[in-house]
Amino acid sequence: MADPPIRTPRVPVPIPFVALSPERFIRAARAASHTLHVTNGSIAADRIQRSGVAGRVTTSADVLHEGPAPAGLPPERWRKVRARYLAECGYGGYDECLADLSEQDHAIEQSQTYDEVVLWFEHDLFDQLALIRLLDGFAARDLGLTRLSLICIGEFPGVEPFHGLGQLTPEQMGSLLGARRPVGREQLVLARHAWRVFCAPEPIGLEVALRRDTSSLPFLAAALHRHLEEFPATRNGLSRTEQQALAALDAAGGSLSFDALFRAAQLQEERPFLGDTSLLHRLHELSTDPRRLVRLEREGSGPRAQRVTLTATGAAVLAGRDDWVHIHGIDRWLGGVHLHGREAQWRWDPDHGRLVPGALVAE
Repeated sequence: MADPPIRTPRVPVPIPFVALSPERFIRAARAASHTLHVTNGSIAADRIQRSGVAGRVTTSADVLHEGPAPAGLPPERWRKVRARYLAECGYGGYDECLADLSEQDHAIEQSQTYDEVVLWFEHDLFDQLALIRLLDGFAARDLGLTRLSLICIGEFPGVEPFHGLGQLTPEQMGSLLGARRPVGREQLVLARHAWRVFCAPEPIGLEVALRRDTSSLPFLAAALHRHLEEFPATRNGLSRTEQQALAALDAAGGSLSFDALFRAAQLQEERPFLGDTSLLHRLHELSTDPRRLVRLEREGSGPRAQRVTLTATGAAVLAGRDDWVHIHGIDRWLGGVHLHGREAQWRWDPDHGRLVPGALVAE
């Protein structure tokens, strides 16, 4: 079946400056408020609102790099699948997660009622996945006269190191509005292809996507490459996130508080994207097998008040003398790919930077 046509938003035509009377100024200010701003979370949304930028602010903040993202589901079913996963991982109750996802999607579904939609995102995996999902949706929707614009940054003057929009002051955030650029057909086509291969049941399309020209979305290739690194490694069955956590414990003498471990793991990322809830969920997975890789011990109240200790088995897996998938099996979704059983269907070869069938590793 042929893909539906890409609906390219109207590119705004520059308007020369004209002095306005007070009455016309008020009318223009009201018109400017008919803008929808979409960003990556509550902190960035707060900065936009406090910056004085006119318009409604909403978020698109699902952790798409975790859990099922299968292709072909209608929107309501998609949200239920995502909400169930998020609730199981401790992001909130099912009803709360479903309500949040529904609210985010419904705000964006009303985009045609705005004069302009401005997307505010950054360079990491979390944001790039949110961005291509949004652009895929806009590509399939008739926006009419609604303009679609993008702000996507990987740095900001005077903010070192730059990790994300949440670091910016309201004044700094507001200064980005003038740098927004219209979203064109090339970006929509690229995003649609990238989102489809991310949601596909086989991951080979992701490697093909990385060989394409992705310059119209300059941070996308690095983000998709980082996603592939979450497949279990050929060397020991660990994802890059798990490898970095165990390496940080080993470097610290074998034990750290969870907060210290989270900070140490973040330092190993070129573009940090993982939240503390995500890392805690991974650590729980590593601690549940009889041959667990880490031991979690309470150090106070709250789920994050824990000490994490590397076990002897964890040290052996970290060194490549044993394999975590062979020990524990796997049941993990990475986009549309469901890895399950006593051997992962696909693994990541970090030495050659490519995916390989898990059967080849088993041999």
